Amino acid sequence: VQLQASGGGLVQPGGSLRLSCAASGSIFSINTMTWYRQAPGKQRELVAAITSGGSTNYADSVKGRFTISRDNAKNTMYLEMNSLKPEDTAVYYCYAYVKPVGSMWSGYWGQGTLVTVSS
Repeated sequence: VQLQASGGGLVQPGGSLRLSCAASGSIFSINTMTWYRQAPGKQRELVAAITSGGSTNYADSVKGRFTISRDNAKNTMYLEMNSLKPEDTAVYYCYAYVKPVGSMWSGYWGQGTLVTVSS
């Protein structure tokens, strides 16, 4: 199982970006999918999470600005980020709790995608 995060880049304050995280491999099922971020010199923090049924959870710092969604048929998760602020600058990582075919449930990390918010 591999997770591939994409969509990061440089954006001005107030701008928008859409991140994607695609899971591939011999996947039987995916439970919760989560976006984390890690800013320079800071600990990794949860940004948003979504269950297989579509229930969502957000960090207070992104509520009302970020929207998490997923396409279960494509094993892909998205993060729509609006009204971006310089403090949103970080490497964004995706994480998924996956049951591969013929194996046990386990957590998997993507490689991270850099988001830089700067004028």
